[in-house]
Amino acid sequence: MIPVIRTARGTGHAFVIALLLALLVASVVLGVTVGVVRLPYFGTMRVIAAKLIPWVGAGDAAGMHEAIVWTIRMPRVLIAGIAGFALAVSGAAMQGLFKNPLASPGITGVSSGASLGAAIAILLGYQVMSPWLVPAGGFAGALAAAAIVYALATERGKTDPATLLLAGVAVSAFSSAVLSGIYQFTDDVVMREIVYWLMGNLTGKRWEHVTTVGPIVLLGSAALMTLGTELNMLAAGEDDARAMGVDTERVKRRTLGLVAVVTGAAISVVGLIGFVGLIVPHAMRTIVGPDHRRLLPASGLLGASFLILCDVLARVLFAPIELQTGIVTAFFGVPFFLVLLVRRREMIGWR
Repeated sequence: MIPVIRTARGTGHAFVIALLLALLVASVVLGVTVGVVRLPYFGTMRVIAAKLIPWVGAGDAAGMHEAIVWTIRMPRVLIAGIAGFALAVSGAAMQGLFKNPLASPGITGVSSGASLGAAIAILLGYQVMSPWLVPAGGFAGALAAAAIVYALATERGKTDPATLLLAGVAVSAFSSAVLSGIYQFTDDVVMREIVYWLMGNLTGKRWEHVTTVGPIVLLGSAALMTLGTELNMLAAGEDDARAMGVDTERVKRRTLGLVAVVTGAAISVVGLIGFVGLIVPHAMRTIVGPDHRRLLPASGLLGASFLILCDVLARVLFAPIELQTGIVTAFFGVPFFLVLLVRRREMIGWR
């Protein structure tokens, strides 16, 4: 009977993954199609297929649509998918590490550190010298904040999750205070640029962003997924995990380091986009269960689709005015967060 049960579960998981992949493909096509110039769905699919498969013809509209699809919209859609994948995978890993469904990638100060790093780069005018210096500042700030939080929470080679959380709150508060001070000593133009970055922005993304951030996110996420078994053991308690031969401190270091790199790389390009790492893993856990070997990849796929679709809504809700994508994710995330708070007893008993 046991092999039958395992086969059924494996089949069910494969079906969920297939559905998530289909949703992702549909989201990409929708994201490329929708915009100020609305393209036909089948024509868009044919243009994409013609680019990927040389012997497929694009039709008569290829010349008119190809520039819009491949130069303007496809890089933006792919960056949204990459960022959504990164935030969702990182959120699932952090929720597993802290054994708390309210944990998110920014819990260790990564988001606040990235905000401060990007704001300092904008304040110093680095965006004029090179469009890559602001993302570099955000990425450096994210890694620095994560390193400080880890150092504050680690004593004699052991990291306490509760202390890690408090250190993250302290570093985030300090970063926010410095950011507020920057607002006081800058002009309106610079302040608007900083706020614009903080609201989450997918406008103007190019293939250079995809080829630079994509490998970092994919490699880091793949490394996180290799920790699925160890995260499952940690969920049963550190003592039990150590008794089963798990080096718990090594797992914590690797998880926190990889989350910092993956999240920092994503938000350094798209800015602060919240709630993806909170909503998506929690939703997927109800579908695929708490096994991180399944939860991490499933969360990544749904996170990619979720952020692409949120970006589509940002473009069409008040067209021709375009909302910041972070506003749309917050619109979905805040009610979800409040629902989790209301169900406090269930969260306390969560495993």
